[in-house]
Amino acid sequence: SDLVCPLFVTHGRGVKSEIESMPGVYQYSVDVLPREANEIAKLGIKAVILFGIPQKKDDVGSGAYDPDGVVQQAIRAIKESTPDLAVITDVCLCEYTDHGHCGVVADGEVENDRTLELLARTALSHAAAGADIVAPSAMMDGQVMAIRGALDGSSFAHIPILAYAAKYASAFYGPFRDAAGSAPQFGDRRSYQMDPANVVEALREVEQDIAEGADMVMVKPALAYLDVIRRVRDGFDRPLAAYNV
Repeated sequence: SDLVCPLFVTHGRGVKSEIESMPGVYQYSVDVLPREANEIAKLGIKAVILFGIPQKKDDVGSGAYDPDGVVQQAIRAIKESTPDLAVITDVCLCEYTDHGHCGVVADGEVENDRTLELLARTALSHAAAGADIVAPSAMMDGQVMAIRGALDGSSFAHIPILAYAAKYASAFYGPFRDAAGSAPQFGDRRSYQMDPANVVEALREVEQDIAEGADMVMVKPALAYLDVIRRVRDGFDRPLAAYNV
């Protein structure tokens, strides 16, 4: 009952495509997703988190905040078929940008502040589609505040934010990037994800996200960062998620 099952959603019909680097894990089209959601609920798992693979990508990740995007369709399908299953949505641009970075890129650099508006639009579109929780993972400074303000200003003040607060730059993400089609096309994400050697920064990031309005916080990747999980639990009174990859 404490587990969340990740689901990778793609376009098409009748799609159940195995991810080569994660045997037993699949990309699903929206039409077959309700069957999988029902199976997850029968196992006693209370929640899923959705990641989308769009048909087209562009430099501003417009598929992320398309009201009829693949994740938005998936939310509606799951809530219609399995209404008691909590639907969490990943709020990021990396699956939707043609360059694979988590924000808008200009002159080879990720532009933090330009990205915040797009992350807020993405979260709003997920809430409007029926998401129960939004989970910003882009690691942009100020993302929780931007999303909280957008939700509160649009009649979604009741939607909680699960912040990827301590998300480390990690080689463990390789298979996940295969699953989500989100590998960077140039460079890496060390300028906005965290230095693996730095625990103190994780605590600052968690504190900042809570101050901005996060209802829950996450440490990712979890298993190699048990010390960080312990420090966050000792220091902060918020529900704590551990994302194993």
